[in-house]
Amino acid sequence: MFARWISPGSVRLTVLLWLLTVSVTLGSASELKVKVRLADGQITDELLEADSEKDSITVEFKQGDGTLITFLADFKQDVKIFRALILGELERGQSQYQALCFITRLNHNEIIPSESMARLRQKNPQAIRTAEEKRSTEMLSMNVAVNLTRTWQLSAHIHNMCSVAREAVYTREADVRHWLDRGVDGSMFEPQAVEVPGLQSCGTVKDLWQPCSCSYNLRLEWYPCLLKYCRNRDVSGRGSPYKCGIKSCSKGYQFTYYVPHKQLCLWEEET
Repeated sequence: MFARWISPGSVRLTVLLWLLTVSVTLGSASELKVKVRLADGQITDELLEADSEKDSITVEFKQGDGTLITFLADFKQDVKIFRALILGELERGQSQYQALCFITRLNHNEIIPSESMARLRQKNPQAIRTAEEKRSTEMLSMNVAVNLTRTWQLSAHIHNMCSVAREAVYTREADVRHWLDRGVDGSMFEPQAVEVPGLQSCGTVKDLWQPCSCSYNLRLEWYPCLLKYCRNRDVSGRGSPYKCGIKSCSKGYQFTYYVPHKQLCLWEEET
């Protein structure tokens, strides 16, 4: 599978990124903008949006290297989507940016419900946020490619989020088995040679046109992961719990997937 490289055209990169953002956010019920400190110490503006009607949450921010990260949780379908728009290295023959999309199952209690997110407000918009809990990095072997034309069965959000990635949309075999058991059409999935014996990691391959196993790392540096509950007590001493805040988390993900040539995984040279 060839990753999708967006060629320069009449539409400038800044306009295209704006359109991509709008395509995800239109119709959202509420949004929250927070300032977040990234792992490298830089500060980024993070946009969190909740759509109670569609029962979804979107988190979007720009990394220090210019990469635009978008995360979407679809609670109706128990699907989560990660999209990365990575700036290309023009001096090495790449175009403006490369798009990647990773789709996995959404587990319970990973993030607060959309209706709770929609009610969040912040008292100090200028405060710089850091997560209360740093969760361990999750290692994910994305050994199945996804055909976008049939993804409506998984989630209505996938095509909208991942159409710019086209041939660089991946999931993992364990999730595919779960979706097949639910009756999803298996023709949208194509196994990839991520763990074939002899396939080297892209970081060790010298030939830019040799197939290899690519790894991409990203971190959601700040997101509301749990609701906090407090307890009221009446005159008799009895208590009744009520929602009184959120707990924020940070979590990393490492996605490993097959690429037909190292040219599509140049960031491995930097690790």
